Amino acid sequence: MAELNGVPVGPDQLQALALTNYGHFTSMRVEDGRVRGLALHLARLARDCRAVFGTELDTDRVRELARRGAPDAGVAVVRVTVFDPALDVVHIGATAEPRVLVTVRPAGGLPMGPLRARSVEYVRDAPEIKSVGLFGSLRQRRAAQQAGFDDALFVDAEGRVSEGGTWNIGFVRGGEVVWPEADCLVGTTMELVKQVHACSTVPVALAEVAGFDAAFATNVAFGVRAVSGVDGVELPGSHPVIDLLHGRYMAIPGDPL
Repeated sequence: MAELNGVPVGPDQLQALALTNYGHFTSMRVEDGRVRGLALHLARLARDCRAVFGTELDTDRVRELARRGAPDAGVAVVRVTVFDPALDVVHIGATAEPRVLVTVRPAGGLPMGPLRARSVEYVRDAPEIKSVGLFGSLRQRRAAQQAGFDDALFVDAEGRVSEGGTWNIGFVRGGEVVWPEADCLVGTTMELVKQVHACSTVPVALAEVAGFDAAFATNVAFGVRAVSGVDGVELPGSHPVIDLLHGRYMAIPGDPL
């Protein structure tokens, strides 16, 4: 299912998104019509619309449009993409009138198995914005997968861990959760996990990863997932704290979409 401002969308209307690829989005896991952290998703869309287009977004209208596409029962991932079909690479500075594209895809089962990551020095352009410009991240993911890993883990020029390709990373030391302090996109799942478990945020050098008891990834599509290795560093594929985080995250009640 794909609708643009509530109307079934055709290829001509998607041409700007495919060729210019200027916009932002959020993805929500909808379970029986409910979304964990719905307010966080809507706040992100409003914030990014101001940053990307310099205009305000009607989040009540966004919610209405997303609800039209979401199934009443079962689980799906609903993606809300905000872009302006009238903008092109030549006239990108024109006054924007962004529209809302809603697409729906099946959601994977939870929990998912652990992933292995390969580190790479890379910082996304405007990492605080969830932009549709995924080329750099996907290029690094592709290279990592071709090298036998599941995904890429980004490290900045100072050697500090920041984020995964499309996920945040956290570490476990004793019973404490440590989030790396670096430029990254603070995900909605990460924010929700912070609300249900004590944590700290400090710079984490890549060389320090081996000193943690465990590591995990957070993302709306898979919730909380163990990271079983970074480069040649082996980490446990399961850990009591990670299990606890997953359980607490799954217990968060969703808001009606």
